[in-house]
Amino acid sequence: MNIKEVAKRAKVSTATVSRTINDSEKVRPGTAARVRQAIEELNFYPNTHARTLVSGRSRMLGLIISDITNPFYPELVKSFEDQAVERGQEVIIGNTDYNPKRMAGCVRRMVERKVDGVAIMTSEADPALVTELTRRNIPTVFMDTGKTGLHSANIRIDYAQGIHEAMQHLFSLNHRRIAFIAGPMNLESARTRRDAYLSGLKSRGLSDRSMIEKGDHRIEGGAMAMRSLLKLPHRPTAVITSNDLTAIGALGAILHAGLRVPEDISLIGFDDISFAHLTQPPLTTIILSRTQLAVTAFAALEALIRKDEGPHTDYSIPTHLVMRASTRAI
Repeated sequence: MNIKEVAKRAKVSTATVSRTINDSEKVRPGTAARVRQAIEELNFYPNTHARTLVSGRSRMLGLIISDITNPFYPELVKSFEDQAVERGQEVIIGNTDYNPKRMAGCVRRMVERKVDGVAIMTSEADPALVTELTRRNIPTVFMDTGKTGLHSANIRIDYAQGIHEAMQHLFSLNHRRIAFIAGPMNLESARTRRDAYLSGLKSRGLSDRSMIEKGDHRIEGGAMAMRSLLKLPHRPTAVITSNDLTAIGALGAILHAGLRVPEDISLIGFDDISFAHLTQPPLTTIILSRTQLAVTAFAALEALIRKDEGPHTDYSIPTHLVMRASTRAI
């Protein structure tokens, strides 16, 4: 099956078929509909490489994430891909596993596949890799780590808002020994969450850094950090964690120690992954909407690709506390 047979069936030229495949505005709607019908009837699959040569666009987008095993990211990937599919585009996904070498490999693969743009939804973007993308004028959208420019946009997550709401909630329940399990300190997003916790303590005249433990944004890291907190001379009455997987690990460690949530220790997560309301008790957490993040990232990327006029500004995603059953007054 080739393009000539499609042209013959639709009674148009091969050039018209090519323009239709590449979504050219030069083809009248009625003619384009006839060509698409012929394509469907003949079960014709366009040569994507040829389409790229004709249109100058691959109609492929890159999406780089940190950890595909974290339920936060599949939800983000699905929402982003839904946006792309609606517009006839493909998505190439790269998973860094928080590893700089894998990050470099992901970027190299995106460049080799000649993607039209890349959304880097991680917090460990290497400045050298960012330079490589911008040097090639590849439209790029970052999460927290990038700078706004002609070919780049940045989405800022307001992590502090959610942490401050969590601190206020716990203080209203009379908690004062509030601990924090942080994420990897090489991640800007993890540092921002920890700093918001510290500023919340400082604003209330508290500054006990012994209540901070480092996790790794995974369940086992949360369990290990929680076990360390339980060994303190004065154990915390409440714990805020850098993400929900950490909170789930902490919950397991608390229960294993013969304690209860929230009767003995209140617990708050971050992200509101799909499993958060299924824990026992259901987890109080801070919601960061993956759908809103994906839709914003896709829209920002499309604007860069289309080279929309006007200054590109930072985008912002809010975070807010969702109260369930893992916190209570003391």
